[in-house]
Amino acid sequence: MQMIRSSLFVVFLFVFSFIVGALTFPALLKREWSIAVSKFWASGLLGALKVLCSVDDVVVGRENIPKGAALIAAKHQSMWETLKLTVLLPRPSFVLKKELKHWPIFSWYCRANGFIFIDRDAGAKTLRDMTAQSKARLLEGAQIVIFPEGTRSLPGQRLPYQPGVAALAKTLGVPTIPVSHNSGEHWVQPGPEKLPGTITIQIHPAIDDASNRRAYLKAVETAIEGPDEEVVA
Repeated sequence: MQMIRSSLFVVFLFVFSFIVGALTFPALLKREWSIAVSKFWASGLLGALKVLCSVDDVVVGRENIPKGAALIAAKHQSMWETLKLTVLLPRPSFVLKKELKHWPIFSWYCRANGFIFIDRDAGAKTLRDMTAQSKARLLEGAQIVIFPEGTRSLPGQRLPYQPGVAALAKTLGVPTIPVSHNSGEHWVQPGPEKLPGTITIQIHPAIDDASNRRAYLKAVETAIEGPDEEVVA
């Protein structure tokens, strides 16, 4: 039964996305409009997830949500966190892999919202391009959302945190807000299955000092993942 409900949600996701994208096409002309449409779209999908699949969520640390320019370092386990952060953040600008730039409708709104597309195989050029685009978005008061592990991880999996995140934070000079959650326990990857339960997303206090790369990465990783086992011991 749960797989049937999960499949119904996937159908709803595609149909709802197409309808919203088609009917609100003029919103692409102005960033404020496209952001508003994106928030409506994300809220609709999260609502459907709750109704169809019994997947709810709770937000811890709302007081730490930035109102202005900031760098958001979030755990990446599924599509869920992109939806939730779209709703929670005033002006989110996600850093995405360039392959998503070719998705119809979705990519149009990504561009209109000021999302940042990067080539993960371009080496140092990737960081330069990401920094330049991020600076432009920050001038608009955006919150740059980046996944510090560089890819999606499974629940309980702890991947290396990329040093480019520290370099970006140091150059941008804005607070870093770590975000942790357990979305992968309910939005299962790969496959369509959605397991009932509650996803907890926590917005942690800001990390302001990125001058020391190792210390910064350690602070971000500890906030998101919790302390190392040897530290606990």
